[in-house]
Amino acid sequence: MTSSALFDAAPGAHQAANLPPAFPDRAPRGSAPKLRQWQEEALRQYFEREPRDFLAAATPGAGKTTFALRLAKELLARGTVDRVIVVAPTDHLKRQWAEAAERVAIHLNPVFRNADGWLGRHWHGAALTYAQVGVDAAVHQRITEQARTLVILDEVHHGGDALSWGDAMRQAFGNATRRLLLTGTPFRSDTAPIPFVSYAPDSDGIRTSMADYTYGYRRALEDGVVRPVLFLVYSGSMRWRTSAGEEMSASLGEATTKDITAQAWRTALSAEGEWIPAVLQAADQRLTEVRRHVPDAGGLVIASDKTAARAYAALLQTMTGEPATVVLSDEKEASDRIAAFSAGTSRWLVAVRMVSEGVDVPRLSVGVYATNASTPLFFAQAIGRFVRARKRGESASVFLPNVPVLLKLAEQLELERDHALDRREDGDPDENRGLDEDALTAANRLEKASESLTLDGSFQALGSDAKFDRVLYDGGEFGFEAEVGSEEELEFLGLPGLLEPDQVRDLLKHRQARQQKRSTRAAPPSAPAPGPLQDIPLHRRLKEQRALLNDLVGLWSHRTNAPHGSIHSELRRLCGGPAVAQASPEQLQARIDLLRRRING
Repeated sequence: MTSSALFDAAPGAHQAANLPPAFPDRAPRGSAPKLRQWQEEALRQYFEREPRDFLAAATPGAGKTTFALRLAKELLARGTVDRVIVVAPTDHLKRQWAEAAERVAIHLNPVFRNADGWLGRHWHGAALTYAQVGVDAAVHQRITEQARTLVILDEVHHGGDALSWGDAMRQAFGNATRRLLLTGTPFRSDTAPIPFVSYAPDSDGIRTSMADYTYGYRRALEDGVVRPVLFLVYSGSMRWRTSAGEEMSASLGEATTKDITAQAWRTALSAEGEWIPAVLQAADQRLTEVRRHVPDAGGLVIASDKTAARAYAALLQTMTGEPATVVLSDEKEASDRIAAFSAGTSRWLVAVRMVSEGVDVPRLSVGVYATNASTPLFFAQAIGRFVRARKRGESASVFLPNVPVLLKLAEQLELERDHALDRREDGDPDENRGLDEDALTAANRLEKASESLTLDGSFQALGSDAKFDRVLYDGGEFGFEAEVGSEEELEFLGLPGLLEPDQVRDLLKHRQARQQKRSTRAAPPSAPAPGPLQDIPLHRRLKEQRALLNDLVGLWSHRTNAPHGSIHSELRRLCGGPAVAQASPEQLQARIDLLRRRING
């Protein structure tokens, strides 16, 4: 008997059979009554062993909710369990889970309070938050032990957000009949064990998490389950004032200290400058192009705080003549606003933290990463809002500031990670094996600058401008620096809204070649083509070239699994010259050009 037949035949399972594969998202045409292949595979693996704990790691947008509810429905129908408890990170998500479960006749109470003490008989269970369990684990232990209970832990890494939470999870659900653990983003960067996750030593003796079933972004992209993501990168010149009254300036993307990079990034995000209005305008142009093919496509701006969010919404309203929906995590109406935006056709949603992991707005196609959050977990959650495919050919476009830590995270979007309980003593930071900010900092060669730059009240943005820098897609770089509003920028903003992944790459290559031809024709025949490093002092030019070369070596190492040292050795052999530290600007540029040609195919 096939997996589908097994579930269709189970008593009471017919409602679950009608779930679309990415419920509550829209299912691809013709696929609504069927499970996706990965969901069937995971269910088959589960029922081959029927373990007490089962960890399923699936990329955002793959349909973890459908998989979990199908499993819950079957366990209820078989009499294996009598109760279902779902634990989610936020209040919005627990309501979303309850609504999804209602579609398959599983009644979960999303407004259960610890003070209630017990569930009425008309409920199959409850939808809770991790914080709620952490406050009073004894209440949930009692409810769990009163019946045979399936506990579904959504984004299970949150069980380790605090030591007390982990202890509470173990107390509350330690005696559960079954536990289903779900995750869609990279695991934690710390070494605190996640409750109910199994760990085993890898080949280096490092204890790492063991998933029972994994469905990664790369396979999901090949299956047409998720959208390919284009990252449109914008640089520009920034000016700000320090606490000492000194005016500073820097360009986004140039190799400099960690603190100066952070201040330049913060300046770019100021609504009073020119960078963020220019990027919002470009993003809105991209959204207009996408809506030619996907009429209800929407955009999301992820802001750092409520003040910035309201300022960005005002800018968007001026540009579009249409109010933008603003969602703040501390407002009671936040969930209702997200639901209304998801069901509507308006253009822009601006959010602070609220639209994160698990929040489903399937029509989001264009994003602006206008926050200074740089942890791998947050970045993965944010990009996960745009990858949910409804039909083949849809793509996502995310606008990024040219900040090294963000570009590295974008390059590693498809990287599958496990949670490590131990630290590698001999780890090479260039390999960027972990999820720690320290490792990312070291990988980007960021130096510590004067602490005067980071004193409270030291920051005042003075001005900014924006330039289109390039597009990152599928491990490659496409396009060259261009003025905002130029024909070169519009070439990339105007990509069709519906394209297959290989068509996206081919079109990006074609437009890059066309841009290069135009710039070659425009340059005076007797003079070399202008470059961004020509007017920079020699010591800074060398520093920037070395940083760029190291970033490209890291990207090529990620794609080929070749050690950094062997790549540098091959570049020296092919291009000539001494080691990086002694190489001239011309020798470094030759190596950079060679690596870029390889990366771009």
